[in-house]
Amino acid sequence: MFLIGLKADGKLSAFERLFDRAMGLYATTERLYMSSRYQLWQFENALAPDELYNGYDKLYVPRMAHTTGDLDIHDVAVDYGQNVVFVNTLHSCLATLSDRYSFTPIWQPPFISRLAPEDRCHLNGLAMVAGKPRFVTAVSQSDVTAGWREKRSSGGCLIDAQSNEVILTGLSMPHSPRFYWDRLWLLNSGTGEFGYVDLDRGTFEPVTFCPGYLRGLAFHGDFAIVGLSKPRDRTFSGLPLEERLSVKEAESRCGFMVIDLSTGDIVHWLQFEGLITELYDVQVLPGVRCAMALGLRTDEICRLITIDPQGEGSEGVARIAIQP
Repeated sequence: MFLIGLKADGKLSAFERLFDRAMGLYATTERLYMSSRYQLWQFENALAPDELYNGYDKLYVPRMAHTTGDLDIHDVAVDYGQNVVFVNTLHSCLATLSDRYSFTPIWQPPFISRLAPEDRCHLNGLAMVAGKPRFVTAVSQSDVTAGWREKRSSGGCLIDAQSNEVILTGLSMPHSPRFYWDRLWLLNSGTGEFGYVDLDRGTFEPVTFCPGYLRGLAFHGDFAIVGLSKPRDRTFSGLPLEERLSVKEAESRCGFMVIDLSTGDIVHWLQFEGLITELYDVQVLPGVRCAMALGLRTDEICRLITIDPQGEGSEGVARIAIQP
């Protein structure tokens, strides 16, 4: 997990914490949710307003982890009742957390006959509208074990979870549907296109081509932030994206791009090189300049102690203590 921001001197801050297969991400300025291989983590900001910790204006601490087992969780969101909703890709459904079980299913596509740990259609993306799950993307409408792998190029679809209807087909491995400015946006990952859905005509309207396999979409003001990944084995091979990159004499990148919604122009980008070759999700933290998080691989998480300012004898002041 990377937290990207600006230091006090205006230089880039890229704070990194390692988790086992970090994927789906949901964020507010005070709380983060992130899925990993077999857990869904909840992080809380430990700093008071205007408080700094080593120059950072947010300090996200992993406070809770729901052990779900390996559900291959993709998109994560929070509904109007503050319940966590996530895409359970392995079981081809939407689900929520349970204190007793690995998950509680809340919806499945109309073409899925039963919940089985078979990743039948590669359900992956979730768009919330008015605090409720509304639009979902899948790589195919397959109802057999891993059937989506044979439909990667053009079998993708968009489903209205409210009406239980498939409202758009012919997509290429779509991801990250998001509702913003009264418009449904998504990433047609197999073609490298960011665009929106004309719900009246049932068509996908491309806006911008990005050189990479697209996953992760967020918005801030007049801009969209799109995540890009480099190809991975045969899962990403044989897609229209390969030919488009070849024609443009370009190679796939890993990073994210900032797109001006009024023009479709890419106005800024950040690129990762080295070991990091894929991104899954991206979120925006409005009003946050430079954030960090505690991880699980150093003793810092053992030594940093915070005191609730509402507690008895705390004098109404939040405290952070670093144990020797």
